[in-house]
Amino acid sequence: LGTFVTKVTATDADDPVYGNSAKLVYSILEGQPYFSIEPHTAIIKTALPNMDREAKEEYFVVIQAKDMGGHMGGLSGTTTVTITLSDVNDNPPKFAQSLYHFSVMEDVALGEPIGRVKANDLDIGENAKSSYDIIEGDGMDIFEITTDAQTQDGIIRVRKPLDFETKKSYTLKVEAANVHIDPRFLSGGPFKDTATVKIVVEDADEPPVFSSPTYLLEVHENAALSSVIGQVTAHDPDVSSSPIRFSIDRHTDLERQFNINAEDGKITLATPLDRETSMWHNITIVATETRNHSQVSRVPVAIKVLDVNDNAPEFASEHEAFLCENGKPGQVIQIVSAVDKDDPKNGHYFLYSLLPEMVNNPNFTIKKNEDNTLSILAKHSGFSRQKQEVYLLPIIISDSGNPPMSSTSTLTIRVCGCSSDGIVQSCNVEAYVLPIGLSMGALIAILACIILLLVIVVLFVTLRRHKNEPLIIKDDEDVRENIIRYDDEGGGEEDTEAFDIATLQNPDGINGFLPRKDIKPDLQFMPR
Repeated sequence: LGTFVTKVTATDADDPVYGNSAKLVYSILEGQPYFSIEPHTAIIKTALPNMDREAKEEYFVVIQAKDMGGHMGGLSGTTTVTITLSDVNDNPPKFAQSLYHFSVMEDVALGEPIGRVKANDLDIGENAKSSYDIIEGDGMDIFEITTDAQTQDGIIRVRKPLDFETKKSYTLKVEAANVHIDPRFLSGGPFKDTATVKIVVEDADEPPVFSSPTYLLEVHENAALSSVIGQVTAHDPDVSSSPIRFSIDRHTDLERQFNINAEDGKITLATPLDRETSMWHNITIVATETRNHSQVSRVPVAIKVLDVNDNAPEFASEHEAFLCENGKPGQVIQIVSAVDKDDPKNGHYFLYSLLPEMVNNPNFTIKKNEDNTLSILAKHSGFSRQKQEVYLLPIIISDSGNPPMSSTSTLTIRVCGCSSDGIVQSCNVEAYVLPIGLSMGALIAILACIILLLVIVVLFVTLRRHKNEPLIIKDDEDVRENIIRYDDEGGGEEDTEAFDIATLQNPDGINGFLPRKDIKPDLQFMPR
């Protein structure tokens, strides 16, 4: 009430100093009782409190200005003032309905909208903006609501997966509240409203679900063929619960080492395993609904092959020892080591021994070292190449597996001539060749191949050269002329023409057949 609105001004062409001719008085002809005007200042004010823009937004006020101080006989003029009420946030949002119903398929994508709610606000612009929240309900963590900036609708979306078989419906309480609150109107009540939202989840045909996202199976490498090494399980989560059939994706099992029972998912061994060849096998199991073959699920299965003691230990490399003729008793002539393909690669404990018939060997003995190696020692001195230049010492190597495995490896010991400080100076050919991995037999074979290759090359070159020599040696000074003398009695023209000097002058045409030419021979005799 009494709020300033605007001020109008009127002019009078009369002389203001001459009586009341130019003295103006203002009044409202139309626009009451909403507005009033001060008669002498022409200030327009509100005449009623709590004007409501939502009830009437625009007013047309007719103002009269009258001279002669407003007395009778004065002249007057009018103008129309258009007054528009500006909006204030004096209205709360109101839902169009108190209960909303929505339905959604259980396989809906996350973030997908499932419905809209609307809270209307009689205000406009910023005063009409509202925000939406879920304040109660059993799906507060399953759903979310956001505001559409264009329409001011509340959009309900799915934020977590739905499962018809677990929960078929949800009830939410949604609140809409003004974003911009005018404190002058707080006494008018809360600027918010609530509504109830019921959401029904509908069943969708879902693919099978495995009992585990991945499977890890273990099997010993000596497992019998067709033995069961593990099992996978899956079920249809739908209410109809279709039976499931299992299969192996053969792209992940190209060698077809495994099979699976289509009914119960038991995985069996189809071919022998070898941990030393492949320790891990990764296959994919496929579960398919029998009533709807398009519903398929896959799961990775890792199969670890466990080691069994199926490999005997052996020398780490081919050893050949050299013994000096002037060696001393107890001298270590060679240290050998062993390897085992079975697990653990770095944790084997080996046992070394001589063959039973070699235990009392008069020349050599063995000694186990702390680092799992074996030392070969000479029992005496005075070895002589003249007597014996090669000794063979069979050694048994056993592992500590269960059951233990063993093998026999033979160490070749050669007697050599050495200097006083033990450096080998003379030995047979093999003694020097073998350390680099070639035996005498291999050298002889290589040498024979080289000689044979040289012989073949020489023969080939000789034959080639012989083949390219011409039958008649061509010489630059060869004029191809000959003196021919013959006596013929009674010969006619036909016999005379049988001798063709041109043929004799062209050796290249000798081997070819030339037709007989009926020409007269032209013989020329060279003077002597």
